Amino acid sequence: MVGILLMTHAPLGQAFIAAVAHVFRGPTERFEAIDVTADQDTSEVNRLAMEAIRRLDDGDGVLVITDIKGGTPSNCCNSLASAGHVEIIAGISLPMLLRAITYRRDTLDVVVEMALAGAQNGAVRVDNRIRVGT
Repeated sequence: MVGILLMTHAPLGQAFIAAVAHVFRGPTERFEAIDVTADQDTSEVNRLAMEAIRRLDDGDGVLVITDIKGGTPSNCCNSLASAGHVEIIAGISLPMLLRAITYRRDTLDVVVEMALAGAQNGAVRVDNRIRVGT
């Protein structure tokens, strides 16, 4: 099973963990978050991330999802690819995360593609304007 690590600005990661627990009616295994604070040392963040990857990887790899490309959590992910079978996606959304969790018994490549599809399909315009005369 693919492990999932969220690397986000605090408190976003824990909020996503709570949302996933709500949707799936309980905690999800091999799923953790590291919430990075504004003044946190990046070497500490990297150390925490490497430790989390070792815990989460059962041999199928780890998908790391971060909130925004170029932010501190995302920049700390740059060194994680050398940790082994790790893929990184930026731009977390709940549809992305739910899709990744749903497909995580597949290969890491499939989980990445399904997560990206969930993000793309989950962002839609909701048109609730009242139409007069139709």
